Amino acid sequence: MSAPLGLAALTVLDTAPLDHIALAERHGFDTIGLRLLPAAPGTTAYPLHTDPAAMREVTARLANSDVSVFDIEIIRIGADFVADSYRPLLDAGAQLGARAVLVGGDDTDIARLTDSYAQLAQLCATYGIAASLEFMPWTAVPNARCAVAIVEQADGPSRSVLVDTLHTGRSATTLDDLRAIPAEWIHYVQLCDGSVPTPTTDEELIRQARNERLIPGEGGLELRGVIEALPAGTPISIELPNEPQRRELGTDVWLDRIVAAAREVVTVGAGR
Repeated sequence: MSAPLGLAALTVLDTAPLDHIALAERHGFDTIGLRLLPAAPGTTAYPLHTDPAAMREVTARLANSDVSVFDIEIIRIGADFVADSYRPLLDAGAQLGARAVLVGGDDTDIARLTDSYAQLAQLCATYGIAASLEFMPWTAVPNARCAVAIVEQADGPSRSVLVDTLHTGRSATTLDDLRAIPAEWIHYVQLCDGSVPTPTTDEELIRQARNERLIPGEGGLELRGVIEALPAGTPISIELPNEPQRRELGTDVWLDRIVAAAREVVTVGAGR
């Protein structure tokens, strides 16, 4: 498979960075994603940007590994967003060699959200990091068209839309919407499967997204169509939290099964 395969932070969020690298090496991943800031207050993160000793350990480990850091997480754009406050995070991302930062849109004032994203993209460009705005159906950026409308107002090489197969299948997003995203705005795609039909409440959408994603081929999402709609060779990040399944199978068996299933999907879906 020509596309790099990554082990996303959320897939093994209970795993500290050094062990995360070891897991990726053992199971044939090319890259990893690290969550340096929590997705919500009180949730798990590994703030390397505030821990110089831990940062030195991780960068030294990466220097002796074939695995690299692809993305860091997570910047959430709310009503009180200040782009400059994320400089320490982006400094850490640059030290780690990260190529993208995951961005969530929470500000319901779309004009302000758009301006905040433009400021962030400009800042990220100085670090050589893509500001990958992810659309999620329960957020202020619910679908691909909305993400594009925001990103197109920014300037520079860090403009980016993050496509997640789960959110694509559960939002008002079509394959034509994905094909319409400029290729240079797509830096990576998050891959997993999900159950059908789509949950009818935001609460259940969020619960499944954070706790109950499925191995490719074990759900009902149109994964190959999504991959085919994206540029050929788009890097893949496996974002697949499912602790019940992981405990049942054991982490090693579970990850091997995920890798095999992902390679089949990506090989068949060659990309545009």
